[in-house]
Amino acid sequence: MTIDNETAVADVSEGDAMPERTEEAIQPAAPERAARDEGEWFTAVVREHSTALVRYFARRAPRQDAEDLAAEVFVTAWRRRDDVPTYAVLPWLYRTAGFTLANHRRKLVDLPVDEVPESRHTRVSDDPELSLLFDAELRGALASVGERDRHILLLNAWEGLDGVELAEVLGISRSGADAALSRARKRLRDAWQERLSF
Repeated sequence: MTIDNETAVADVSEGDAMPERTEEAIQPAAPERAARDEGEWFTAVVREHSTALVRYFARRAPRQDAEDLAAEVFVTAWRRRDDVPTYAVLPWLYRTAGFTLANHRRKLVDLPVDEVPESRHTRVSDDPELSLLFDAELRGALASVGERDRHILLLNAWEGLDGVELAEVLGISRSGADAALSRARKRLRDAWQERLSF
């Protein structure tokens, strides 16, 4: 059945007033409201943390890739928005950024399997993290402590993470993160002393 415009206008003009819209009728339905809230949440997350993520990648990857890599992290955050803990959004983003960076670095390596270099032997020129450091002795000491220790030390030094936030990024307990940071610092001190003794 179709109703033409003239009939609809006639019905209203004959005194049949349109029902008043109540406050409930004005409010969006629950799924629509939830979608809006998720969109607002995501917009707030991007506004609050995009600079930190771009800096994270600019220190660790080619600068021209930093914004694209940060965007990948935000895409993951949107897809997995139910998994992002409200109490630790930035640590969750940094943890995801670490995985994103590892994937990005794997894409850049085009070597046959039998020629893949050992991860402990890092050349400064190949590692953006190390090439940003001005002190050659510090670069050398950091290069010798191993990838995981360097990751922990730089999360602490550059991103200012420790305690609960560092634990969230590493995916371990708070006491485990404290111990890992302590061990990494000790290894760096030992490497530093070794370099200075020559």
